[in-house]
Amino acid sequence: MPKTLAVLINAALITSTYASEQSEAKGLVEDAKGDILFRTGYFSRDKKHGIKDTSSFAQTAIVDIDSGFTKGIIGIGIGIVGDGSFKIGSNNNSGNQMIPLHEDGSSYDHWARGGANIKVRFSNTTVRYGVQVLDLPVLASNTARLVPEYFTGTLITSNEIENLELITGKFTKDQMSNQIKTDADASGKGLDRAVVWGAKYKLTDHLKTSYYGINSKDKLDSHYINVNYKQPLDKNSGLTYDLSAYHTKWDEKANTYSSTTDDLSNRKNTIWALSTTYNTGGPHSVMLAYQQNNGNTGYDYTENANGFGSIYLPNSYMSDFIGNSEKSAQLQYNVDFGGYGVPGLSWTTAYVYGWDIKVKNLTDNAKEREFFNQVKYTVQSGFAKDASLRLRHSYYRASDEYQTNAYIGDTNEWRIWLDIPVKLF
Repeated sequence: MPKTLAVLINAALITSTYASEQSEAKGLVEDAKGDILFRTGYFSRDKKHGIKDTSSFAQTAIVDIDSGFTKGIIGIGIGIVGDGSFKIGSNNNSGNQMIPLHEDGSSYDHWARGGANIKVRFSNTTVRYGVQVLDLPVLASNTARLVPEYFTGTLITSNEIENLELITGKFTKDQMSNQIKTDADASGKGLDRAVVWGAKYKLTDHLKTSYYGINSKDKLDSHYINVNYKQPLDKNSGLTYDLSAYHTKWDEKANTYSSTTDDLSNRKNTIWALSTTYNTGGPHSVMLAYQQNNGNTGYDYTENANGFGSIYLPNSYMSDFIGNSEKSAQLQYNVDFGGYGVPGLSWTTAYVYGWDIKVKNLTDNAKEREFFNQVKYTVQSGFAKDASLRLRHSYYRASDEYQTNAYIGDTNEWRIWLDIPVKLF
């Protein structure tokens, strides 16, 4: 843990400004929460130019059980996260990080993953050790596949000062969504040791800021900042301005796929994005976003076990528009059909265009574009309340120099998720 963060947490413990969460603990069972998410998932990528298509169809049950804390000055609790899954059909062209594969390339028929964690709380500070699903901009679990990505390690979260959250942690194992074993990737992408730290602070009801950092052994050092401001307008409408940025330096042993330098000791990248969202105060909202990459490599965040969800930037759908020196712009439109008498139904559509992508020895001006659509319906009442069906489609095309050898390649993609949550207690 960085010394400065340790000092901040210690000071926060001494100068707490509001009531202790631990003082309100009711017990392990009394505050316990348990859920199972039954998910049926279909994921298909229709590749072009003679590239083999990939598709996966499977069923899973994702378990999340979290106890309360024991009473007293120091509270103790436990948690369990995991999933049990089976494929539907032959899945002869499986892929897409959905279904684990045997060494001969065939897909598993059924599989199970997960683990337990223990947590300790003093005042408003919680230490959790074990298998976890992470939601940090610099170490985020992939939750966009059939099952989540799991990390094993320790995370400390401190909320001693009102409106300020401090975190630090150390993680030593990573289990991707399609992995049976942790860090089983023979390519060297596995996690050895990652130390994370960060803070987020709400200055006012309208202005929030955050900063996070990560040092991953033999992989990378990365830093993330975010500023979010909401400007109220007339009749409940408003504008939201959001600025996000990552700065990353890679170690000589790290993996990158879009570098344009042969100096492995000097691979750097800075990517930033600015977006503005107009909410009408009714069912409609529109977002404009601009994103830009600088440095001698792209933002290759998936290549070093630093979380397949570590892309807290607006221009991220099927493509993340993170190529070397790439600039990209997006127009997004959202509508909530609850305003038209169909509560629970929503539609998001977006178009993103990227240009000035550098591809080593080929071009400094590759291009890519994506047309994205998603329709989601959530049941509002009755025995199936909160069950949801989500249909997502992406039409992706890139210039010849930015095809499969450099990035994704021309693809039509479908993702269909049927989620049925069941509350245990």
